Amino acid sequence: MVWQEVADFGGVPASNRRRPKPPVDPRLRAAGRCSPLVGRVKLVAFATSSSLVRPGALLDADTVLDLAHPTLALPARGQPNDAYDLAHPFLAAARAAVGRAADAGQRERWRAAGAVLLRSAVQLHAPVPRPGKILCIGLNYRDHAAEQNAELPKRPLLFSKFVTCVQRPEGPIRIPRGSTQTDFEAELGVVIGRRAARVAEADAMRHVLGYCNLHDVSARDFQFADGQWQRGKSCDTLAPFGPFVATTDEIPDPHVLRIRLRLNGTTMQDSNTNQLVFNVPQLIASISADITLEPGDVIATGTPPGVGCFRKPPIYLKAGDVCEVEVEGLGVLRNPVVAADATN
Repeated sequence: MVWQEVADFGGVPASNRRRPKPPVDPRLRAAGRCSPLVGRVKLVAFATSSSLVRPGALLDADTVLDLAHPTLALPARGQPNDAYDLAHPFLAAARAAVGRAADAGQRERWRAAGAVLLRSAVQLHAPVPRPGKILCIGLNYRDHAAEQNAELPKRPLLFSKFVTCVQRPEGPIRIPRGSTQTDFEAELGVVIGRRAARVAEADAMRHVLGYCNLHDVSARDFQFADGQWQRGKSCDTLAPFGPFVATTDEIPDPHVLRIRLRLNGTTMQDSNTNQLVFNVPQLIASISADITLEPGDVIATGTPPGVGCFRKPPIYLKAGDVCEVEVEGLGVLRNPVVAADATN
């Protein structure tokens, strides 16, 4: 995959970096709202000109800690998605390393060894470069259902995106060849951190690693013509997400977050996750009743109103556009749009 430089600290304005935390939804207290193994970490995946994609953590606006650097001596991962497994010793050790990096002397020693890198010297990938599964939920915002005059679903409407459609922050969204109705959908992504099979709603949040911006780009003409959604949702590059995964201690309540999408600087979607029909614990319980969730799986929780296909007249993506997805506390996911045959 081609890499591009990503500027600033995930697009988070300085005024937003130390905002007071909102009250926690009481539903989350009952559902075990975070794991004790991970706290206040922004996990990334990155590469340099001389390295393959590797796990890291943002330390501040300017620096990335290389969690795979031998100087840190973190526990070995048997496979890449062990980096997102709350039950694996790697993640607890990574959290401890981030804490140690707060000491200026330790950070300088790691910088000298090459384990602390300038943000400007790396390129960010999707924070889970290859999820095991990308599971998506349709019609999961009350205000989105209202704009369609649609009844609220009785249970989550589940579909999927193939993992080959993952795209990195700043990577181009490529309009599928033959599509003239490629649409935008801002979503809150939930990253699973613990194997979940037949999990009760009350235990569901203990299986969450964290949250990220996700853009469920959709080729509507493919989606509606095919009679099912797989192709229209899974074309290459149609699942950008990132720039980081904020662990659950960073986002104590995922149900009170403003969610927006801007197209060429104009706000097209602007809602709040308090509009979710099925909340995060309900989604995990429903999905895991039949489908085992594993660390590194991603759930796209649905999109709010304002998508292009329901506008009058409709608005669809075209080459030269720039999309920005911003869920409160999760930075900004920015991606340019290019034609199907573009060389970049």
